[in-house]
Amino acid sequence: MSNLETDPRESACGGLADVAAEPVNELLTGRDVVLGGPRAMRVTRTLPNRDVRMVGAWCFVDHYGPERATMHVPPHPHTGLQTVSWLVEGEVLHRDSVGSEQLIRPGQLNLMTAGRAISHAEESPSEAVLHGVQLWVALPSAARGGAPAFEHHPVLPTLTAPSSPSSPGVTVTVIMGELGGVTSPATVHTPLVGAEVTLEAGAGTSVPLRPGFEYAVLALSGTVRVGGTDLSPGPLLYLGSGRSELAVEAEGAGRLLLLGGEPFEERIVMWWNFVGRSHEDIVRFRREWMEGEGFGTVPGAGAAPLPAPELPLTPLKARGRRR
Repeated sequence: MSNLETDPRESACGGLADVAAEPVNELLTGRDVVLGGPRAMRVTRTLPNRDVRMVGAWCFVDHYGPERATMHVPPHPHTGLQTVSWLVEGEVLHRDSVGSEQLIRPGQLNLMTAGRAISHAEESPSEAVLHGVQLWVALPSAARGGAPAFEHHPVLPTLTAPSSPSSPGVTVTVIMGELGGVTSPATVHTPLVGAEVTLEAGAGTSVPLRPGFEYAVLALSGTVRVGGTDLSPGPLLYLGSGRSELAVEAEGAGRLLLLGGEPFEERIVMWWNFVGRSHEDIVRFRREWMEGEGFGTVPGAGAAPLPAPELPLTPLKARGRRR
């Protein structure tokens, strides 16, 4: 799933000036976005946010479901980013312009690296319960002009987090990057982590963190107490940096997504499905997509490519991480 808004908001972010250098517990309310069409899916977008636009290199977070729906996303472009697809329920078929065709199921990772340019399409095989997240990672300048690529990881490493002898289990799946000495096989271009933490009823543990990373947590199901804050699906809890561990506990079963990374030093401009560094970058990406240059075609997609929205009248600018 990608940004299918017909009037996308400009988001300019990056730089270190506004990174919380100490631990905070800041709830960031998302906004509802309908992804086009008469039976369109509704997602909750918590990054980019009005108050915090990035967490490390993570620059986009959409949480959808659980709901009975059919996903049908026509071919569309990406530049300068990685798309990270993670499911809790359902199945989604991915196709892209480098020839990939891959069904993703819960607990598996689809990772697409756009590099200089790629296009892809996504669909669910039939109307069924879908629940998952679509995440974007901004690529640094050294990688954003590289060749496009796709990876599927059906099995990811887990660490069994320590818990008290009387506590049910806590399992941590390392989706991207490294956590607690466990490293995902997925390709990363900046120091970061993405992990799913599942807690059985009554479970509690302490998740190891890096003080130099900034972090945020999104509840996927249940209510989980995170660093002293009760978190349910909806908002993103921004944690800042300066922590070496994070206490999590749940009365009932719960599931959460942990995102973190070294603060992203480069200032970026993100508009529609493009990540660039300037207004001129975005204008060029849009023109090339509309003229059919550089993004390739998606075999077997069965739908016409999605046209790009009109650019705003005012120039897009790279600004700080906060408004």
